[in-house]
Amino acid sequence: MATYAIGDVQGCFDPLQRLLEDIHFDPAQDHLWFCGDLVNRGPDSAKTLRLIKQLSANISVVLGNHDFHLLAIAHGNLKKSSESTFHDILVAPDREELLNWLRQQPLVHYDPQLNYVLCHAGIYPLWTLETALACAREVEDVLRSDQFPWLMDHLYGNEPSLWDPTIVGIDRLRFIINSFTRMRYCYSNGALNLKNKGPLRDPHPNMIPWFDLQERIELSPKLLFGHWASLECNVDVPKIFALDSGCVWGSSLTAFRLEDEVRFSVSC
Repeated sequence: MATYAIGDVQGCFDPLQRLLEDIHFDPAQDHLWFCGDLVNRGPDSAKTLRLIKQLSANISVVLGNHDFHLLAIAHGNLKKSSESTFHDILVAPDREELLNWLRQQPLVHYDPQLNYVLCHAGIYPLWTLETALACAREVEDVLRSDQFPWLMDHLYGNEPSLWDPTIVGIDRLRFIINSFTRMRYCYSNGALNLKNKGPLRDPHPNMIPWFDLQERIELSPKLLFGHWASLECNVDVPKIFALDSGCVWGSSLTAFRLEDEVRFSVSC
């Protein structure tokens, strides 16, 4: 019996199947954690989403920015729709079933027994675990409610960039979503920089990877995240593990076994 956390799949169905074969995934015993970005940019978003949905009894999924993008486009927010590769979902006969399933997924998965927490981009460095879980629930409640269309209409934007616990409404929800699904760099005061996507070897003045912020609140559980492929899964911070090894860019797809911290990869 084992638990495997898998990096950003992004519609790469064939590598996912090969990875599951390589780790000898046994649905009768094993559990899979997916760190978000199940769809988009890869060639087989619908097949990928169907497979993961079919494994629902054996998986935990968190939402990534590309998953939110799919939900927004499907709702009718056509921002950057021409750059997307999930048309196969939008025209699928089981479209609504797949989209409704995706709406039920959380932003954070926390397992106190295994002492791991999973999210797509990371946990905002000035949040405690309790704050992060509470903020995630705020968004999840809206995703699953009749306010969903309103959220999709106002999803996109980089502001506000700095957390203030007193902010309300769409500004609060957008900050929470951006933190969990788009965060990479921030400034020394904790403000998010959502424009720079470059690797750590290309330093930018005044910008700090979120996990290196001096004031970051250290969490008790170990943290797993994806999203930042240019890290190449290398984070030199205790108890923080990156999972996105850039499958959709032709590199590899990675699974991380929680029980012994062993990685497994297949080429893409």
